[in-house]
Amino acid sequence: MGLNPESRARFNLQRATVLILDSNAMGMSILVQILTGFGAKSLHRCESVAEAEAVVQKNEIDLMVVDSLGPDGEGYEFVRWLRRSKIQPNCFAPVLLTSGHTPSRAVNKARDCGAHFILAKPLTPISVLERILWISKEGRRFVECDTYVGPDRRFKNEGVPAGMAGRRRDDLPIEVGEATMPNLDQELIDGMMKTRKVTI
Repeated sequence: MGLNPESRARFNLQRATVLILDSNAMGMSILVQILTGFGAKSLHRCESVAEAEAVVQKNEIDLMVVDSLGPDGEGYEFVRWLRRSKIQPNCFAPVLLTSGHTPSRAVNKARDCGAHFILAKPLTPISVLERILWISKEGRRFVECDTYVGPDRRFKNEGVPAGMAGRRRDDLPIEVGEATMPNLDQELIDGMMKTRKVTI
């Protein structure tokens, strides 16, 4: 996803309450500058998981930006705790997870703990903004099961994997049924192609 630099669209976090969890003073400072640049005024700055858990229990949060918190990955555990906490509406809040290292292992860990997205450091305002906008528009459903709680991990609607039955109510059946309507007439198709304007 890329933002058009010519765009005049306005974006403002003035009414949002944001939690930032980062034990690094420089990382915290950068995030505060980026988010206040987007208009955020209500920021909860947490340097530890314990502080973040206390904030979540006492305040309604609209967005969380959580660092992975080093090699021990306490940030991942915080997100996992949050999703299973049943503290509503915070347990459903959008979570951007940040990390200095984002190998596929870390991306999978962020996805599996219940984060909406992982961002690689160093952060830039445009990358943070793009992800916030993406989360606000995507509308992924929340999944709750024994092994996972969080936004649906499927980004693409490509259907059920080949050879497997669907697990969700809205999954289409594997077998394609008989046609319920007649096929379109070729003249109608040709007419549709002529009226369609193609820009390159």
